[in-house]
Amino acid sequence: MNGPISRLLDPSRIALNVQSTRRIAALQEVAHLFRGHPDVTDFDGFYSDLLARDQLDTTCLGNGLAMPHARTEHVRSIVMAVGRSERGILFDQDQDDVHLMFMLATPLSKPGDYLQVLGAFCKLLKDDANHLAFLAATTPEDFIRAVVAGEEKRLVAV
Repeated sequence: MNGPISRLLDPSRIALNVQSTRRIAALQEVAHLFRGHPDVTDFDGFYSDLLARDQLDTTCLGNGLAMPHARTEHVRSIVMAVGRSERGILFDQDQDDVHLMFMLATPLSKPGDYLQVLGAFCKLLKDDANHLAFLAATTPEDFIRAVVAGEEKRLVAV
């Protein structure tokens, strides 16, 4: 994946008020944002792969963040959806509740794409101001603007 991660974001795939407070229900709620995505060739296949990956190990990154993901044959290119929960989602008994979830599906043929996106998000989230801006965004468009601003800030700092 080349270019900024903000290009993966679409307002229709950002849920700023995830209602579910349990991991599987929240995964399903956010995953359904991929229904009808032109690059998702088989939603049920993708969702099955996502749940299978989720059973292997936690995708909770700590600090209220999770990045559930699947490498799957059911997408043409990397796709992303975002879920945010004010109440929090219980992902793992040993972690704090998740408030931001970045869900990725990556084609099997491009395993490095997930790592590039994860690395880019980790760099963005190291800056507490970015994390707070993501939590404060009032609309999906504001959320995307916050990501773009964080990316631009990183470019200036480099």
